[in-house]
Amino acid sequence: MESGKREEAGPSASVREGQKQENEEGFDYEEAGFDEIDQENKRAFENFNPGPLLPLKEQIEKDKDESLRRWKEKLLGCLESDLNGQMEPEVKFQSIGILSSDFGELNSPLPITEDQSRRLLFSLREGSDYRLKLTFTVLHNIVSGLAYTNTVWKSGLQVDQSKGMLGTFAPQREPYVHTLEEETTPSGVLARGTYTAKLKFEDDDKRCHMEVDYSFEIQKRS
Repeated sequence: MESGKREEAGPSASVREGQKQENEEGFDYEEAGFDEIDQENKRAFENFNPGPLLPLKEQIEKDKDESLRRWKEKLLGCLESDLNGQMEPEVKFQSIGILSSDFGELNSPLPITEDQSRRLLFSLREGSDYRLKLTFTVLHNIVSGLAYTNTVWKSGLQVDQSKGMLGTFAPQREPYVHTLEEETTPSGVLARGTYTAKLKFEDDDKRCHMEVDYSFEIQKRS
């Protein structure tokens, strides 16, 4: 399968060479104040003290202006009465779906029991494009940097791992629907058969919100 992970490229050699050339041409960065600015930024960064994590309800209650509070509630998609003062965000997953040109869309409720994880969640033909679709709600507080890792095994050997970022989500009454990056099933005799997989969701603070074990099959394209 094609990995959903993207690598970020660093500065190119041509850029670095250009910077070096500018230095050699006599531009004095220290005289221009760049060194002083860098030192000030470094000191500011070292002295930065992030505030404590506060319950979202407490943050809204700090606003004495009623119209501002209503605007924040509308922006967040929830009412203050929905918030119970709990500090830790909670993500509840309702369903997992598979989107493919082979059969359209299939959805399964979450969580998946141990017996269900042994059964095939879906079957795909070799060389098929597909996407996983998730439906979930966020409770209590904002969840930051929600990301997933999807690891796949065949006959006990890991054959693929894809990672991706879902994003940052505020609590709201209506569920979020998020579709993961498109992947393609492998082709060939060795690619056909039954696979097991684990889908894991963590946020920036390494809270694990869910792990899903599931199985699927790759069939010969007729």
